[in-house]
Amino acid sequence: MVSIFEPDPKLRQNINMSIPSDPRMRQAATWAADKLSLDQVKLEPVSADASFRRYFRFNTADRSLILMDAPADKETSAPFVDIARRLRQAGINAPEILHFDLELGFGVLEDFGDTLYRSILDEQSVDELFPSLFTTLEGMARKVDASTLPVYDTLQLQLEMELFPDWYLSVHRKRSFSSAERLLWNETSASLIRSAREQPQVFVHRDFHSCNILMTESGSPGIIDFQDAVKGPLSYDFISLLWDRYIDWPRERLETWMKDYHAQLKPGCDLVTWIRWCDLMGLQRNLKIVGIFARLNYRDGKEAYLKMIPRFYGYLLEVLARYPEFREFHQFLEQHECAP
Repeated sequence: MVSIFEPDPKLRQNINMSIPSDPRMRQAATWAADKLSLDQVKLEPVSADASFRRYFRFNTADRSLILMDAPADKETSAPFVDIARRLRQAGINAPEILHFDLELGFGVLEDFGDTLYRSILDEQSVDELFPSLFTTLEGMARKVDASTLPVYDTLQLQLEMELFPDWYLSVHRKRSFSSAERLLWNETSASLIRSAREQPQVFVHRDFHSCNILMTESGSPGIIDFQDAVKGPLSYDFISLLWDRYIDWPRERLETWMKDYHAQLKPGCDLVTWIRWCDLMGLQRNLKIVGIFARLNYRDGKEAYLKMIPRFYGYLLEVLARYPEFREFHQFLEQHECAP
């Protein structure tokens, strides 16, 4: 998913050209000016994302702010407002919401700037940046109220994984399961779900990675794109950070971080179990991601996501090879007609 604060010069040019004939943008600018008691608001595009939301920056006399445009007929913004409140109450650095009109789908938010962790996270900076992210992850797991959030239950976990055969295999690779392969898939899915459900169930951001974290002026990681949060497996957000869409970390480093975070979090299990939880949670998430990226291409016409599939497919193969119980499924994915 494209970060809501990630600059896009092409997008800026396109939206600037469309604003004069864009009644919704004029409405948004008028709404924001009224809420902030300003004479006028000049919107500058920041980015769009994989949904129907759009984001714009504007300046007041003393600060920069973000206008969120989430049309109410296409987006439900109540979860965004609710979860921002939960995060901030727990001391997590989510953007302050100054105003939000759920019926109109307009919001005025604190501006965290443009410095995404994607742009600063590399082999040289990771040891400096990860400790504060681990602290944020621990805070979300321990302190954020997850009551009344949607539960990341067996049905949801299974539905997400079904994106892999439905969109990646069937649509992208033109490959259907045989009866035996469907049985293998069902057994594999069940194992991944059991592992997820046996973990402590906590607040889960659900998309915690370098494109949804900003380096703020205070130095505290700024967390965004949290509107799909659920109550789910303890390892989920941690593995989202480790198996990144832009950086492949060596297995040795992954296991070092798993060990470090295990010592910090004290998840109530031994290290071997924790590593297994992380690996199997990563398999569930990465199967879903491969399916989603295929769907974004074929259903939504977003071709850029198709180019990201090989990285996540590689993550699947690397982890599956470590567990003898998944040998047959690993061999299935290695087939030429299945691989990217």
